[in-house]
Amino acid sequence: MSRPDRRLAQRLIQLYAGLALYGASSALLVAAGLGLEPWNVLHQGLAELTGLSIGVVSIVVGAGVLLLWIPLRQRPGLGTVSNVFVVGLAMDGTLALLPDARSLAVRVPLLVAGIVLNGAATGLYIAARFGPGPRDGLMTGLHRRTGRSIRLMRTAVEVTVVVTGFVLGGTIGVGTVLYAVSIGPLAQLFLRMFAVPSAPSGSTVVAGAQPGRAILRR
Repeated sequence: MSRPDRRLAQRLIQLYAGLALYGASSALLVAAGLGLEPWNVLHQGLAELTGLSIGVVSIVVGAGVLLLWIPLRQRPGLGTVSNVFVVGLAMDGTLALLPDARSLAVRVPLLVAGIVLNGAATGLYIAARFGPGPRDGLMTGLHRRTGRSIRLMRTAVEVTVVVTGFVLGGTIGVGTVLYAVSIGPLAQLFLRMFAVPSAPSGSTVVAGAQPGRAILRR
């Protein structure tokens, strides 16, 4: 196997390992029951409303968000489309394997493990450079179309998502706050650990966005 092919294979492994681990980490946060990351508050609330599993709801919402890319003139990558399906399937699969956690002695370690694993998963799939997740692309698209800062767009969207999810029955708690303050530093740490060297000029490896410019949440 040539060097470009090995590099591409490494990036593909990172992409799908990262997305699967992201789904697994989200499942740990659900099992802990101490608060979810913003979008999963919405997913859980919609799951309570519809009776669907949280993973299926994640897939449906991700596909819906991806449709919003069309008027925003965003271009999805392999990682974007894969994100929609792999994360939700991995979340449901992990939840099916996890026992009920009732005591804080179990739930707190699940919460901490979920947040750390989420940071590692984020670093893995962003460093693979196959395109942002659908929700991150929504933020960048709104930024480009409105001229407002990415931080403002993210805050506005995620506050709306959290409030809507909470009203529908999603879980907000200490885990939501802990996730918000720790995921950026954790993702940045793991991005440096998992960074794949850029392909040399003229290589056939598919180019992607530089991980340092990525938004560090799904």
